[in-house]
Amino acid sequence: MKTYDLQGIDLEVPRDRAFDFIADPAQLPRWTHAFAAVTPGRAVLRTSNGEVSIGLGVEASRVHGTVDWRMTFPDGTQAIACSRVVSLGSDRCVYSFVLPPPPVPLEQVEGALEVQSRTLAVELANLKQILERHGRASAA
Repeated sequence: MKTYDLQGIDLEVPRDRAFDFIADPAQLPRWTHAFAAVTPGRAVLRTSNGEVSIGLGVEASRVHGTVDWRMTFPDGTQAIACSRVVSLGSDRCVYSFVLPPPPVPLEQVEGALEVQSRTLAVELANLKQILERHGRASAA
C-alpha cells in the first residue's frame, strides 16, 4: 500500500516569485480547494464533513526553497505537508509537493490518500495558472 504521493509541476516564473507566493499562507485559498480562509496561525479547512478550524504553522526557508505546513486539528492530531521550489534557470522553476498520509486510521489511508492526490493535481494546475497566466506581478 502506498502511504505517500509525490507530485511536481514546472512553473515558467522565477523561483523567488514562486516561493514568495507559495510560502504566503494567505495565498492558500487562491490556489487550493482545501483552505476556505487563512488568518495568522489559523485556517478554515474544507473537508468532506464540512469546514473545520485548525491551527496552521508555516515553516519556510528561502535558502533551501522549502515550504512546510503543519496543521493541528481540533482533536489534537497533526498533519504535515512538505514542498520545495527549485530553480531551473532565471525564469523557470519546479515545485514539488510530498503528500504524506492523512491523519486517519491505517485502513482508510489508501482511499483518503488517493482522493487527496487527485485534489493535489488540480491544485498544482491552479497554482501554475495563477503564477503564469494572471500576470507575474499580480501573483506575488
